[in-house]
Amino acid sequence: MVQIEQDEDLMLQVRQGSAEGLGVLFDRYHSPLFNFYAKLTGDRAVSEDLVQEVFLRVLKYRQSYTPRAPFRAWVYQIARNVRLDHLRKNPAFAEWKPEMSPSFVPADAPQKEQEALLLHRALMRLPEEKREILVLGRLQELKYEEIAKLMGCEVGAVKVRIHRALQELKRAFHEVQAEQSARGNVREIPRQGAGQ
Repeated sequence: MVQIEQDEDLMLQVRQGSAEGLGVLFDRYHSPLFNFYAKLTGDRAVSEDLVQEVFLRVLKYRQSYTPRAPFRAWVYQIARNVRLDHLRKNPAFAEWKPEMSPSFVPADAPQKEQEALLLHRALMRLPEEKREILVLGRLQELKYEEIAKLMGCEVGAVKVRIHRALQELKRAFHEVQAEQSARGNVREIPRQGAGQ
């Protein structure tokens, strides 16, 4: 039976100069980090660039990794720092703009795809800190304890922030849904008996 090496063991190998260990970590974390950035930026090319920067920093700062510390929390802290540096250099990415989302949903798109698109648009309207905590907690599935460590706060504060962000997301979703309906871009489901 093949034993899968733990992330922390691989990072110790990277600290000692192992390119192979970095390759395995890249394979494991590329998609989750890309999805993290894509949900926050709405831009695939920027997201890919940011992921590459994360792994450059993992290599550059490998000696700062504390042996046996949870690798996932460490790499997400780097990812947050990379994103914050990007926002400082490119303030245009700090706020949602209508052009960040597709302008319409095809009439033949399935209902779930439409809802996912509307949810993404609503997420992009949230303030940066609320968007980030939802992406970390709900989409990246980090534990409350991990998020608390990343954000330098108590677990209870994380729960409150996620709850408030979810409430704001719900309001934004309803606004986006109303806007789409007003424009006629979301396919309406015909009512029974209409026009008969």
